[in-house]
Amino acid sequence: MEMFLYGFMQRAFQASFLISLIAPVLGLFLILRRQSLVADTLSHVSLAGVALGFLMGVNPTYTTFAVVIVVAILLEYLRRVYRAYSEISIAILMSAGMAVALVLLGLNEGGSTISIQQYLFGSIVTITSEQVWMLLILTVSVLVLYLIFRRPMYVLTFDEEAAFVSGLPVQWMSVLFNILTGVTIAVIMPIVGALLVSAILVLPAAISMRLSKSFNGVILIGILIALVGMFSGLTVSYEYGTPPGATIALIYVAVFALTSAVKFGIKKAPKVGIGD
Repeated sequence: MEMFLYGFMQRAFQASFLISLIAPVLGLFLILRRQSLVADTLSHVSLAGVALGFLMGVNPTYTTFAVVIVVAILLEYLRRVYRAYSEISIAILMSAGMAVALVLLGLNEGGSTISIQQYLFGSIVTITSEQVWMLLILTVSVLVLYLIFRRPMYVLTFDEEAAFVSGLPVQWMSVLFNILTGVTIAVIMPIVGALLVSAILVLPAAISMRLSKSFNGVILIGILIALVGMFSGLTVSYEYGTPPGATIALIYVAVFALTSAVKFGIKKAPKVGIGD
């Protein structure tokens, strides 16, 4: 196909393949830990890192790393301070992150409107070889960590008190998971956009949970769904000039609606006996 003749499209598909491998893993834990909005918070706060990078004249990816790491630690601290009202930490940090981003953009008199829009909505043109290599390292790290710490994370996800009694470093594990999620968002934000990156992480796992009841089954089906959604979304985005993040998210929503309708139809279908 013609689009594969372009270097930026090759890099976009390489990045999409790597994102598809890790999105269901992180997304499933976010859903099970009831932290789907944490990804949304980190994606909004990451805009402050992007704005800081433009203001300082450095690569926004690196400043975004620093910002999301700090915010990931604050999220866990505030979650424990307001244990009975954990959503407060999400509201506070999301508001603060957006406010800081807007102030920093206002201070940047040189103007980086086009670049900011690319980070907001995603752009397949912005993917560089450096970002693909970063994503490759991140993907390998996430998969290796999942294989090593799958059982401890499973216990932490379903029963935090049991994990604490078992001697697991509950607080450190939660902080490191938040940091890993934030770093992932910082790396994949240029291709899917800050406003929809949380949907890209969460929706494949949410869809696969409708199709499988086993933990590994959800992840494997989620990877397949993520691959289909990412590749088809990029193709449609290239052909029609639509924002890649929004296109991919709409495909995921359509698949989710379809699977939900099919599951609902199966449940409502009348059972026919042998004698009928």
